[in-house]
Amino acid sequence: MADPTAPRDDLDLPVRLGSRPPRRVVSLVPSLTEAVAATAPGLLVGATDWCTHPADLAVTRIGGTKNPDVPGVLALEPDLVIANDEENRRPDLDALRAAGVPVWVTDIRTLDDAFRSLDRLLTVACRLPRPGWLDEAEAAWAPLGPSPDESESSGASEGPTAVVPIWRRPWMVLGRDTFAGDLLRRLGLRLVHADHPERYPAVPLPELLDCRAELVVLPDEPYRFTAEDGPEAFPGTPVALVSGRHLTWYGPSLVTAPAVLRQAIDHPFTPDAADA
Repeated sequence: MADPTAPRDDLDLPVRLGSRPPRRVVSLVPSLTEAVAATAPGLLVGATDWCTHPADLAVTRIGGTKNPDVPGVLALEPDLVIANDEENRRPDLDALRAAGVPVWVTDIRTLDDAFRSLDRLLTVACRLPRPGWLDEAEAAWAPLGPSPDESESSGASEGPTAVVPIWRRPWMVLGRDTFAGDLLRRLGLRLVHADHPERYPAVPLPELLDCRAELVVLPDEPYRFTAEDGPEAFPGTPVALVSGRHLTWYGPSLVTAPAVLRQAIDHPFTPDAADA
């Protein structure tokens, strides 16, 4: 029977934490890895192969976000595993819980979700003091105000229309209810597929071109779009190449994300038809 006094994660699931603060944490999400590492160096004992920040992170690697080595995680004897509902598969998390490991799952769809979730993850699950970088991140985004979904007075609806591919072969774009989409709306963009029934719809290239968007935003993750791979598909349309980490990660990167993304969006380039 679940302990009614146990703290609950973002999915409202009780997490049976020990009587003392966690000392051995395994992270299954790059964003959360960076967040914990920046707050309490030495707390992490395991992370995924995709956890690239901080660059000097020296922990045991336990596979990918979608295919973690569950026995490898258990061998690290963690007293807490941190995960994300979108990034990680529930069967893997259930297997860890069944082995007696506390699992804290985040669920982040907006910037405000990120701020609330990170605060609870660090202060409640990890029992750490609220880090200064989280205050800095909130301060960095505060001048941009709430997202258009939260306030009609934000003015962001007056910005250029944009399509945001996140993959090619097949082409996939940001749709509804995504963290990255919320950041871009706060920065003034009107996402063409913001009302699509799917969060990451597959849209054939001819349909993307027919949208006649005023801007194409190409991040370097999850697909690594570059100046040579991606822009040529949108001849005559301004293209902004952006940092995927600053667009899709929720953690310390949020401190500089407004300035980094704004710089890229404000300085697009237009591929020639001859490049197609």
